[in-house]
Formats: sequence, C-alpha cells, structure tokens
Amino acid sequence: MSVRDQIQDDTRTAMKQRDRTRVGALRMLGAALKNAEIEAGRPLTEQEEQTILRRQLKQRDESAEAFRNAGRQERAASESAEAEIVRSYLPEPLSQEKLGEIVDTAIDETGATGMRDMGTVMGRAMELSGGRAEGRELSALVRNRLQ
Repeated sequence: MSVRDQIQDDTRTAMKQRDRTRVGALRMLGAALKNAEIEAGRPLTEQEEQTILRRQLKQRDESAEAFRNAGRQERAASESAEAEIVRSYLPEPLSQEKLGEIVDTAIDETGATGMRDMGTVMGRAMELSGGRAEGRELSALVRNRLQ
C-alpha cells in the first residue's frame, strides 16, 4: 500500500472519529501528493512521496516557529500537531552512526579526495540513504570527512 493510499484510509478513519486536526493535515498531505502525481504525469515512487512528505514537514515546522515568534501559541501548537502527523508517515531517520557509515561508503565508492568531489559524494550518499536522511545532515558529514 502506497503512502497516498494509507493517507486516504487514515483520512476516512479520522473523519469518522471527528478529529478535525488530523483530517485537515491528512487532506493537505493527500492534496500535495496528488498534485505532485498530476504534475509528474505518472504515479510517484516511494522516494518521491517521502520527499514531498519531508517538504510538508519542513513547512509545518517553519510555520510553527514563525507563529511562536509572533506570539501566536495556539496556531503554533496546531502547526506542531500537524507536523507530528506528517512525521508519522515518514520512515524512522537514520542514526548518526549509520549516516557516518553511508558517507564513508560513498567516499570510498566515488574515490573522493577533496571538497571538489562533494557533489559526487552527496549524490551517492543520498542514493545509499534511500531518502531516509536529511540533505543538510549528510552535507555536514560529507564536508567534515572531505576536509
């Protein structure tokens, strides 16, 4: 079952339970996935779905922070709750130890010797992580290892 199908099923369940926060968050996720699928003109891969979910999570986190800074705690709490719902559909993030192993493998496979090879290493590391790692975390580790 794809993430999109799971979200549709969970939306129906949340509607029956009259959970407005969950229904709203799931509808937005479903719409984002559907729009991306229409734009692509084909069904999305699992990795593409995860990318969209990560983007939605980042938006919710940034919105919650902006509302907190503006003193709107109620809206910040709502955005944080939606972020948790989005997070529940993402795979468990990789540990720092596992990320380090992935970066080391990517460096070995690409034969990288310095910072000029960072793009190549990053591409391979992202492939090896299978979409379970944040780009900025990988980037920091790659930069640290190549310097």
